Amino acid sequence: MRRFKNILCVVSVTSHDHDAIERAVTLARRNHARLTIVGVMERISLGMGMPDGGPISSQLRSVMFESCQESLELLVAPYRARIDFDARVLVGVQFIEVIREVLRSGNDLLIKAAENPDWLDRLLGSEDMHLLRKCPCPVWLIKPSSPKSYRRILAAVDLGSTYPKEETEARSALNRHVFELAVSLALTENAELHVVHAWEAMGESAMRSGLMRMGAAQVDAYVEEVRQISMASLRKFLHECSDDPDRRLPGHPKPVEHLIKGSARKVIPALVRSVKAELVVMGTVARTGIPGYFMGSTAELVLSQIDCAVLAVKPSGFVTPVVL
Repeated sequence: MRRFKNILCVVSVTSHDHDAIERAVTLARRNHARLTIVGVMERISLGMGMPDGGPISSQLRSVMFESCQESLELLVAPYRARIDFDARVLVGVQFIEVIREVLRSGNDLLIKAAENPDWLDRLLGSEDMHLLRKCPCPVWLIKPSSPKSYRRILAAVDLGSTYPKEETEARSALNRHVFELAVSLALTENAELHVVHAWEAMGESAMRSGLMRMGAAQVDAYVEEVRQISMASLRKFLHECSDDPDRRLPGHPKPVEHLIKGSARKVIPALVRSVKAELVVMGTVARTGIPGYFMGSTAELVLSQIDCAVLAVKPSGFVTPVVL
């Protein structure tokens, strides 16, 4: 079972992010992990009316910083009896300072409450999306009023074989990482585990349009062949993941397989709603070390359509554009 060792929880000191803190505290206790809880205060710019760095502006910043620290301590105080953790305020642009904290501390998981109740309607371009795109460690966005324990967890994997060799290898490792996290959390939460792979028969619409000299039976046979290959890929992936001795322990969740025909950006959100998944675990990028390539369009479109908690995973070797 995959365990977290160093968890970072990001909260808003002006709201009541108890769902995120509860999840972080519970997970840290179960994993015997180090936990840090941070709030972020925007850097104050006083503009033309007052000299920046002068005694008045410095005093104002000091007062506001102390106020944020007090608010943060009031927010986390009820949890100190359950676990030891650090709590502090960072100053600056939220996603940048959070990622810098991850780089400094080597966190292996970031937990954060989503920005607002209808967060998915405004997720693209938000602080949360910046974290999903650029944070080097897994990002777990907690839906407001999230249940204390999840009943159904869905892992989305991409087992396509049409990518260049290097990218195929990166996707394979990322798929395994996604699955390991989903299994670990399903075991911890005593939840159903669902695994989905979306497949398409490339060129099917052109073949059926009459533009190509192919009969319906030929096209049907081609589509069925692609379906069989996709099914074999999914079964092989799950078998290889199950080879780990830990996966054969009593009580280990047996995944429910979903092989769905169609574009991932359409069928995965529909499946999330159909099975009533409360947490989706998925990869957000499959290329590493490429400046400016932070997140695949498919992942963004899937995330923009689902209304549940999300655990987004980067591949090994991902390079964030944020620097210390």
